[in-house]
Amino acid sequence: MIAALTVAERQRAIGISAALALCGLAMAIAGNEDLFGVHGVIVMLFGLGCLGLVMSQYFAPEPSDERLTRYYDDPTRVGIVLSLGWAVVGMFFGVWVAALLAWPDLTFDAGWASFGRIRPVHTSGVIFGFGGNALIATSFHVLQRTTRARLPDQFSPWFVLIGYNLFCVLAASGYLMGVTQSKEYAEPEWYADLWLVVVWVTYFLLYIRTLQRRKEPHIYVANWYYMAFILVVAVLHIVNNLAVPISFGEVKSYSLFSGVQDAMTQWWYGHNAVAFFLTSGFLGMMYYYLPKRAGRPIFSYRLSIISFWGITFMYMWAGSHHLHYTALPQWVQTLGMTFSVVLLVPSWASAGNALATLNGAWGKVRDDATLRFMMVAAVFYGLSTFEGSFMAIRAVNSLSHYTDWTVGHVHAGALGWVAMITFGSLYALVPWMWKVERMYSPKLIEVHFWLALAGTVIYVFAMWNSGIIQGLMWRTYNDSGTLAYSFIDSLVAMRPYYIARTVGGLLFLLGAVIASYNVWMTIRMSRSQAAASTGDADLPLLRGAGAALQAGE
Repeated sequence: MIAALTVAERQRAIGISAALALCGLAMAIAGNEDLFGVHGVIVMLFGLGCLGLVMSQYFAPEPSDERLTRYYDDPTRVGIVLSLGWAVVGMFFGVWVAALLAWPDLTFDAGWASFGRIRPVHTSGVIFGFGGNALIATSFHVLQRTTRARLPDQFSPWFVLIGYNLFCVLAASGYLMGVTQSKEYAEPEWYADLWLVVVWVTYFLLYIRTLQRRKEPHIYVANWYYMAFILVVAVLHIVNNLAVPISFGEVKSYSLFSGVQDAMTQWWYGHNAVAFFLTSGFLGMMYYYLPKRAGRPIFSYRLSIISFWGITFMYMWAGSHHLHYTALPQWVQTLGMTFSVVLLVPSWASAGNALATLNGAWGKVRDDATLRFMMVAAVFYGLSTFEGSFMAIRAVNSLSHYTDWTVGHVHAGALGWVAMITFGSLYALVPWMWKVERMYSPKLIEVHFWLALAGTVIYVFAMWNSGIIQGLMWRTYNDSGTLAYSFIDSLVAMRPYYIARTVGGLLFLLGAVIASYNVWMTIRMSRSQAAASTGDADLPLLRGAGAALQAGE
């Protein structure tokens, strides 16, 4: 890792690590009577750890220029490992949160273990820890292969990957201490948000610089989706997190927006985080790894571009459907509902494009669990986008909103779409990255697939039933015109479904643990096996007398 950096890059790493450690020290001093100081200590230790790591290999020989003839995949390898680590942590907290609703005493009378603190650890751990690291790792891999260009330097990708994980650590540790700005999917406080801006802008510039250096004139469609993910998430994050801190020595800040404007800004962010973090980025993943694994070209390149622009334009206006029957102006609610319904067209275009790509390869889908992960992901993407458009209709929303139906819908997308396409892509990518013929155990991939599918189905069906029953109980009146059921009555009715949800989440967690074990054993196997890779992991950029690899290799 460090030995692969040039001396100039090592010096840059030392400078930034030292600056980070000093910044953490300043935070610790300024916030000595506040939780801000605790995070300062974490930042300082993180900076000192990076500094020690770089210094331990600072005098290693400088890498030869031969490295420039090969793709730079070390950050991708580390990103895969980090992604799976966050998957296990985030899903563990998810099972715990689900169990709390059936067995409330599982907080063990500890403040940090309350629902309000561990629930954002689950959401951020899975979305940003698991999903974000997978997106960063796969984007570096896909970008280099589809442009036939090496990353422009070796320091920037490490800064993005390590800096992003520092943000994730600050977020998760903050939640357990009660540090939050109480915005869905955007709970870290102002200083963590500022750090993420620095990291994310670096990520954006790194992507642009690589595209500028491309040897392939055509920009493959996966890069369109990855680029939209990086650019729009930057805009969303900056605008939604505009805030004024109480002081530079305290964690608390106040949003620049208030009232209904704050709610509109939050759900403009929240729904577009779903659109561009949990949809666009993972569509980029799907458009590369699914045809690669199937050995088939994308069914329709034009359809993929039409879908891209449809999603990019229409999703931007859909966030207000989260605010039906609120103080938000009626016309804004109707606008969000309309665009949400129309969104079904570009969403199904991508889902159908993926499934049509598998024509002629259904035998592989039957026999290859990795490809089956990707196929099921495309199916769930189509189902969850249909359901999202349906639930945005005001009459349906009056029954579904604030109920477990919404929770079921979110997890149909998160487990069935995001996690499935991620696991499928990682199973395809790991053998290429570690230059082995296949994963350590194809049978464990098969076991993981069925655990993940069973867990998703149990979870989603439990929440669908729970949500519809909730909605009906909350709006049922007796002959005197009062509510027929108390809120406690609805909770009692939900308990069997909450137990079922916990079982479904536990099955999915077991699948993630199996995936982590399988990947770890594959890495160990690679150290003792010299078999050539069957994929495109670390092939040279040049062949023979300067003949470049074809795009996608």
